[in-house]
Amino acid sequence: MALHGDPMLQKRLKQVRLARGLSLEGLSERMGGVVTKQALSKYEKGLMVPSIHVLTKIAEALEIKTAYLWTEPSVRVELTSYRRHSALLKREQESIESIVSQTMEDRVRLQEIVQGPVAVNLPRRYVKVRSLEDAESTAETLRKSWNLGEAPIASVTGTLEEQLIHVITIDNAGEKFDGIAAKVTDEKGEVKAAAVVTRGGLPGERQRLNLLHELGHLVMDVQPSINEEKAAFRFAGAFLAPASLVFREIGRKRSTVQLQELIILKKFFGMSIQALLYRMYDLEIINKSLYTHACIQINKLGFKKSEPEPMPPEEPRWLKLTVLRAFSEGLLTKEDAERLIGKPQREASRQIMNRRAFMELSLKDRRQVLKDQAAALADHYSRDIETKDIGGGDFIEH
Repeated sequence: MALHGDPMLQKRLKQVRLARGLSLEGLSERMGGVVTKQALSKYEKGLMVPSIHVLTKIAEALEIKTAYLWTEPSVRVELTSYRRHSALLKREQESIESIVSQTMEDRVRLQEIVQGPVAVNLPRRYVKVRSLEDAESTAETLRKSWNLGEAPIASVTGTLEEQLIHVITIDNAGEKFDGIAAKVTDEKGEVKAAAVVTRGGLPGERQRLNLLHELGHLVMDVQPSINEEKAAFRFAGAFLAPASLVFREIGRKRSTVQLQELIILKKFFGMSIQALLYRMYDLEIINKSLYTHACIQINKLGFKKSEPEPMPPEEPRWLKLTVLRAFSEGLLTKEDAERLIGKPQREASRQIMNRRAFMELSLKDRRQVLKDQAAALADHYSRDIETKDIGGGDFIEH
């Protein structure tokens, strides 16, 4: 098989390298200097042909099988929105795009290994949005179709994952990146999965709004006459805080708002004070003058950068649970499981529910299994958030 000029090899080399967060120099170092970064660049551009020995070393460094470098993707990952600042460097953009594409290829493959062919009923820009009010009604319709009622959403990530919408966090993305929405289709154009992506390091209230903002891009077909970002923001606000619930908790008209009240409402709705104020303005609970005055006060208090009572970020669970299930059932190798979730997997964990197999382990191994289970349970139960007393605070009034 001639390797020279093979576009799939070139594409895969660059895609996987960027998805692993490696520069050409970084990959060269990980390979122990077998080839230079200049040679790697030429491989990716099709200007040089890597030997089988070099390809094997590259695959080892990237933690993939050599054959994967020639494998045609079984699915197509399409980015339906991309929020980023103009200052985002091209290499950072390419890295983020590669991470999302590689991650979704892996997840769809995992989904099919564990669940087999499934009929995925995902939202796909099914509503034409001609006004911001249409974005509001789209959020209401989607909440109803997902049987969410009007209560605040305890977990946005959990809600999305229940609908087979993958939640991806990019930990090494800088502040110039905000989020991406993506859908995955097969060769027939049928949707296999969808994803919403946000950067890591955000407080929970911002993370939740970001994820729903990207969901808005997935489900709405925003017409050219409407600002798509404003429509997505309106959708996210309405999804987190349905109008009927906001009116019940806050009232239909307000001439003053207390800061302590906003902090309580922030916890109730799971959204930032700034987003909550904008939601109140959207619903005409407060007028423009009061909204502007409140924003000035927030800026003076330093809340634009760091709000009081920040929420912990939500942790997606689909990937870890599915990988552990596949590993336990022998559908994934230990190496593949570790690559997908980044944590060492003990072979003994497959037998953890089998008392006889457990007792056959050495004393040292039995102690380690019990220790691992205790650590997992401690992590689970430590997620409860302790309610803190809220002291008096400043007033935001007009």
